[in-house]
Amino acid sequence: MDLLSLSSGLLYAAFVIYLIAVIFFAATIKDKQQTKQFTLMNKLAIATTILGFISQACYFITRWMASGHAPVSNMFEFVTFFGMMLVLAFIILYFIYRIELLGLFALPIALLIIGYASMYPKEISPLVPSLKSHWLYIHVTTVALGEAILAASFVAGIIYLIHQIDQSKNTKQTRWLEIIMYSICATLGFVLITTVFSAMDYNATFSYVVDEEEFTLEYQLPALFGPDNGELTSEDRMDAIFTTPGWMHGAEAPRKLNTLVWSLSVGLLLYLLARVILRKRLAAAIQPLLKKANPELLDEVCYRAVAIGFPVFSLGGLIFAAIWAQEAWNRYWGWDPKEVWALVTFFFYAIFLHLRLSRGWHGEKSAWLAVIGFAIIMFNLIVVNLVLAGLHSYA
Repeated sequence: MDLLSLSSGLLYAAFVIYLIAVIFFAATIKDKQQTKQFTLMNKLAIATTILGFISQACYFITRWMASGHAPVSNMFEFVTFFGMMLVLAFIILYFIYRIELLGLFALPIALLIIGYASMYPKEISPLVPSLKSHWLYIHVTTVALGEAILAASFVAGIIYLIHQIDQSKNTKQTRWLEIIMYSICATLGFVLITTVFSAMDYNATFSYVVDEEEFTLEYQLPALFGPDNGELTSEDRMDAIFTTPGWMHGAEAPRKLNTLVWSLSVGLLLYLLARVILRKRLAAAIQPLLKKANPELLDEVCYRAVAIGFPVFSLGGLIFAAIWAQEAWNRYWGWDPKEVWALVTFFFYAIFLHLRLSRGWHGEKSAWLAVIGFAIIMFNLIVVNLVLAGLHSYA
């Protein structure tokens, strides 16, 4: 077992301990003995989480030593580091606020992110010329740290919303909460479907011609969307059902769109299956576990995480990024998809802080903003990388 697998196992174990502790706590502690047992379980859970983080850090260090450069140069490395920083953010917030419920949500989200990372190529490869710079680890690690802290605001925000919103009625708020639950299922769907077909060693190759030059494209999932004028060259493999829309540019666009559609479809299947088993909305099933949550404290965590994460992200995602862009491409700004969405993220969280401090947007409004902000971050991380092509497509 490698260090990353060990870390994931420890984080999963910590999540299970938190889940058992929260279920036990939700049933109402009646005496000092039960209080002592609950405290012991929380100590065991945070200790296991810390061991998981140490394993992640050791993996990061050993990969750095093996590659000779900071292991944040491709999607596998960046997303893995992002998941590690989210675990670190949770550990810090736990020791400041002592909110056990954060672990119930932060750890599975971190595990999903790490699982998402594991679907990308893990091989250590030489850096492309534009990445051979000390700005690689300065810019990318700062961005990942800032986004992880901002993700912690989402964790506090989603707990606040599930706790506060009346789940007995079918309202706009409950419907949006279910969309969030489905999005989490879609991420899990991506991890599951890619794991299954990877275990089957599935591979299909398409050939296609662009400007009289022939290219090949390999699929690791059955092709729902194939390249324009593409021809399947692998035997005993499913041919593409649809052609990738012409507005999607880039050699990898057909494969990325195919992966996205598979993830959304499997995620929908998982969500519907959960609804059938639970016989209620997912958020309604989770709500009883959160009845001991402190809304005011969750609101404070949501705000503090943004207040800290926003300047860190701004420093790494805009200032350091612009300096490196000038060094690598001789321009500070070029409207690359990644640059555009970094700017969108910056403006959104700037508006978040403005509304919070100047307009008094506390509580539910603030929590919804935290959720939307995390959706923007994940859109940048998943959709921009899977669908849109640009100068940052190093995966």
